[in-house]
Amino acid sequence: MAKKYQINLTQQAQNDLEQIFYYIADDSINNATNFVLQLEKKVYSLEDFPDRNPFIPENEFFGTDYRHLIYKRYRIVYRIVEKTVFILRIFHGAKLLNL
Repeated sequence: MAKKYQINLTQQAQNDLEQIFYYIADDSINNATNFVLQLEKKVYSLEDFPDRNPFIPENEFFGTDYRHLIYKRYRIVYRIVEKTVFILRIFHGAKLLNL
């Protein structure tokens, strides 16, 4: 059986989720709720095998070991430390990574 990892959303990632919700909610609260719930489902899927996703290309510039999971047009950027997955940012893929 695979080892389970703890998921830890940073304050910035929580803020990102809120901003995504409010952006979509301008058109439809139902769509915003459903989309954020699906995003959260993807985030918590990292409890199992978080290393299945690739390293981000920006690691070359930042000197980091961050990975990302893509959901629709959004990137979930995270870092694995022992048995914890730290969700650093959740943002639209057209934007530049800003940690």
